[in-house]
Amino acid sequence: MRSTTMKEYRPSDDEPFMNERQRDYFRHKLNEWKEEILEESRSTIASLKQDTVAEPDLADRATSESDRALELRTRDRQRKLISKIDEALRRIEDGSYGYCEETGEPISLSRLEARPIATLSLEAQERHERRERVHRDS
Repeated sequence: MRSTTMKEYRPSDDEPFMNERQRDYFRHKLNEWKEEILEESRSTIASLKQDTVAEPDLADRATSESDRALELRTRDRQRKLISKIDEALRRIEDGSYGYCEETGEPISLSRLEARPIATLSLEAQERHERRERVHRDS
């Protein structure tokens, strides 16, 4: 019953920011995302174990190795993403979730909906990216 309620519910600016219902909503969203990633990871591992047959053709072997390397890079990105999801779940528990790490201001619900692991408000993120570009260009 509760999960159907979560699927129907959408956080709104008309309610207190990061109230219990919003925290439950984002906790549920983050846990579902994490489970999807873990499921993909399990199927990739099974696939990699299955594809360990040595290809006799050099071109086929090169393609197979390239595919495996891409899968491993993807897994590494997903491992980092799971770490960020876990950090977001910890912030929900300690009450800091949804607030910008730089300014302390609330992060917009639309931003959290699109990127539930966001730690910066849109404005702070844009400032951060501008500073990064300046340092990269110099």
